[in-house]
Amino acid sequence: MVDIRNVTDTFAVAPQITPEDVEQIAAAGFRTLVANRPDGEGGTEQPRMGPIRAKAEALGMTFVALPFSGAPTPEVIERTGAILSEAPSPVLAYCRTGTRSITAWALVHGGQGMADEIVAAAADAGYDLSGISELLR
Repeated sequence: MVDIRNVTDTFAVAPQITPEDVEQIAAAGFRTLVANRPDGEGGTEQPRMGPIRAKAEALGMTFVALPFSGAPTPEVIERTGAILSEAPSPVLAYCRTGTRSITAWALVHGGQGMADEIVAAAADAGYDLSGISELLR
């Protein structure tokens, strides 16, 4: 069973998903999947994007590959913002634990005077972003 963590009405994150999870994700109403985990990062045991993409697209979902390691770069933040504004919502982004995905989401909203709200939304989803709160101001 996939561990979906709702952040807002239109955005959620999850730890690594499998192709078998995609049906449950679609049934939960998600219309877009964003893969933030590079293929092979977790070795041969890690589910690959190809089968996840195929299952998502077969169910009529949009699939976007935006894999990255470490902190999101300005390019990743920009692309995440574009995905969130253009892709059908709600959006579910996933990576190994969900931390990369929620960090990219948070940084998209940085500088909008919503740092406390962003950190609180992340905390409600089980992620501590207090360490980057100054970047969000």
